[in-house]
Amino acid sequence: MRYITPRKAAMGLGAAGPSTGTQHHWTMTVTSVALVVLTPAFLLVIGRAIGLPREGVLVYFSQPYPAIVTALFLIVGMYHFVKGTRIMIDDYLDHTERKVAIIFSEMFGWAVIAAAVYALARMALSAVIV
Repeated sequence: MRYITPRKAAMGLGAAGPSTGTQHHWTMTVTSVALVVLTPAFLLVIGRAIGLPREGVLVYFSQPYPAIVTALFLIVGMYHFVKGTRIMIDDYLDHTERKVAIIFSEMFGWAVIAAAVYALARMALSAVIV
């Protein structure tokens, strides 16, 4: 016996409404694969920057490859973090605590992304001036 009308089945509307579980799964899968590729590249970029003086770091991150790899790693990593924490929050918290935790998680993730991109842009621009 089905508890869903044929119309709801055709529209994809179950008991919980439109499901976004598949979309979330694919988002997490794609960001995971991207991080598998970006992590070694990021570690190489950071490894080459370790030990450089301040001016050397500014010049190094003003080059396109280190700046792009670092920006992509931080953006994809924090986006993956935000989506992952959303699932943990939905599983373990209820009502007001859930809302507050989701807001905090989203704000933290996007603030880290904004700060990282700002820092990279600032390094690139200051190397041009120096």
